[in-house]
Amino acid sequence: MNRYFLRRLLHAVPVAFGVVTVVFLLLHMMPGDPVEIMLGESAVPALKEELRKELHLDRPVLVQYVEFLAGLPRGDLGVSFRSHEPVAREIARRFPATLLLAATSIAVAILVALPLGMLAATRRGKAADYLSGIAAMLSLSIPNFLLGPLLVLAFSVQMGILPVSGYGSARHLVLPAATLGTGMAALLTRMVRATLLEELRKEYVTAAEARGLSRRAAVAMHALRNALVPVATVLGLSFGAVLAGSVIAETIFAWPGIGRLLIQAIDARDYPLVQGCVLVIALCTVAVNLATDLLCARLDPRIRYE
Repeated sequence: MNRYFLRRLLHAVPVAFGVVTVVFLLLHMMPGDPVEIMLGESAVPALKEELRKELHLDRPVLVQYVEFLAGLPRGDLGVSFRSHEPVAREIARRFPATLLLAATSIAVAILVALPLGMLAATRRGKAADYLSGIAAMLSLSIPNFLLGPLLVLAFSVQMGILPVSGYGSARHLVLPAATLGTGMAALLTRMVRATLLEELRKEYVTAAEARGLSRRAAVAMHALRNALVPVATVLGLSFGAVLAGSVIAETIFAWPGIGRLLIQAIDARDYPLVQGCVLVIALCTVAVNLATDLLCARLDPRIRYE
């Protein structure tokens, strides 16, 4: 297990390096000049040139790229063009809000998917199975950028029971978490149903029932644990989708997280801030996938990574 853990850590380095390289190149290929965005197109050329030198944008792209890479081992992600603050400090200030939203969204998805998936599997071909399937398909068919405004119209504008946007209380968290968690809950519900049905056909479940266990006990004590191994894998892979979806949800609900910060940085062509946000999202995704692999080994002792 230790060897596998070290190998995965080593694999994470080229992944992060590739992400940073691609984002760096794409940013410098985008139309729009950060200096003109900050000063305006009618600014004096001498003033533009002075600001360009101050931001080190007058240097060749390769030199800027090497300087950015050189600062990464020290945790130096550069200085924001807009606020003139260290990028690492800005991200650290916004990261807890994004982490809270992502964790709550995943918790919502798990709390919804597990009981619904188990109910659909144990009631196969009955009304509960069909209803859960229909609900899952509807949830998967509605994208986040549409679901968010619909939830605002229903629960904030019409009913007035939840705030439209903002941050600071549990009530502000409900709509963003529901927006991100609904699609994942639908996917996990179908996954739990499929894997649990496969496990229920196996002989060890029949043997457990023959020893006197009820159907419910055999599912909860034996089949469910084995069924959760592929579900945990999908959940880990979905974490990156949650972080990507947080960009939309945080923008809709004015949630002060990394996703909204990333959109603001892109609009301002704030290269260091965009690179820092994308790097943090990539590293979080790699770390969660590694933790998921280790969790799968705990759930199923038959897995041997050595």
